[in-house]
Amino acid sequence: MANFSKSNVPQFAVDVYQNEYLPEGGREVNAIVTVTATGGGTVGSAVTAPHLYSPGQGPTAAVALMVDCSGSMDYPPTKMRNARDATSAAIDTLRDGVHFAVVGGTHVAKEVYPGGGRLAVADPATRAQAKQALRGLGAGGGTAIGTWLRLADRLLSTADVAIRHGILLTDGRNEHESPDDLRAALDSCAGRFTCDARGVGTDWEVKEVTGIASALLGTADIVADPAGLAADFTRMMETAMGKEVADVALRLWTPVGTTVKFVKQVAPTVEELTGRRTEAGPRAGDYPLGSWGDESRDYHVCVEVPAAGLGQEMLAARVSLVIPEPGGESVQNLGAQGLVRAVWTDDMAASTSINPQVAHYTGQAELAQAIQQGLDLRKAGDIDGATAKLGRAVQLAGASGNADTAKLLSKVVDVVDAAAGTVRLKAKVEEADEMTLETRSTKTVRVKK
Repeated sequence: MANFSKSNVPQFAVDVYQNEYLPEGGREVNAIVTVTATGGGTVGSAVTAPHLYSPGQGPTAAVALMVDCSGSMDYPPTKMRNARDATSAAIDTLRDGVHFAVVGGTHVAKEVYPGGGRLAVADPATRAQAKQALRGLGAGGGTAIGTWLRLADRLLSTADVAIRHGILLTDGRNEHESPDDLRAALDSCAGRFTCDARGVGTDWEVKEVTGIASALLGTADIVADPAGLAADFTRMMETAMGKEVADVALRLWTPVGTTVKFVKQVAPTVEELTGRRTEAGPRAGDYPLGSWGDESRDYHVCVEVPAAGLGQEMLAARVSLVIPEPGGESVQNLGAQGLVRAVWTDDMAASTSINPQVAHYTGQAELAQAIQQGLDLRKAGDIDGATAKLGRAVQLAGASGNADTAKLLSKVVDVVDAAAGTVRLKAKVEEADEMTLETRSTKTVRVKK
């Protein structure tokens, strides 16, 4: 096990929000787990092995920038220029000492900088050299994103660093490899580096881009106007540079007879984690949370406990935060835990009350699902089904105060009565508006405490 530095360590905290009271015969226990990391920032704080930490600069990191160079990036020609400018802006945002590489992606992946199967170390000279190499990027060829990810993984794996991160830009569909090839690449890269994915323009496939980000625990978004790429890339890189703790996992222990029904992230986005569990000893499992800086996220944990008599109580689950070592043989405990309880009562007011946090995020998860189903039905020509689902989405967005999603919905439907969920599909919808709604459908708002 690595010898972890204890100085200036970001502090992790776990808060549990639930109604622990169950009626007689009740078995389902729901809780919202808020995980917060504070006291970090990009200077002088890291939970990491000392040899992976540069005093005064934060944890060492490696970043691979994957830029779509397929033929469609030349239509219009400004798209490729904006992509080069955005990548240059991201390179300018790299901290001194960060390892980095630029990958050009077509139906094959090519090393743009530094080449030779290695990474460069950011300083004024290497940043200038990388930006010079970008000027030679042109468009031509197809799109096989899995090859880009595999090359990024090979390059990132050459660095002995705390944080490994990718930024991927595409403007088209993954037409030159099979969905199975992309899935295999994602499975190979999962847990090895995180990756933010961006679609530029409107000719790419939303489910591909969001699927990449989901599998690699990153963010996904649309940049409909290529002119917005530089600002977006700068923000992404600033966020990546603020990450200080890699490979955090939520460890969930449950007693004998208790079943985990699901674990999902519910803020800042909805992300299903249930199927990503890795066993961590008797009755315990780890759910990957990716890399962390100074931030807070919410998770919905649902377990089914054995039935018990009135007046009895039990520990339904224990939540802790860990950094598992490769191979799972040892673990760094981040010193934060929370308890999920179950208490059986005949007090109907207590046992039927829904915790506000649980209710809020149950609605946010339903909101994301309603949008995705509604847009799929709209594409399939099922007007009635699409109207019903998107109407429900408008209702949920309004009730939860998710103003951003409500605004995006208003570009796809005419809202007659938001509270009742009465809407009409717009006859004409801009493709960029529909893709933006779909891409951002999983973004949530925090519950009002």
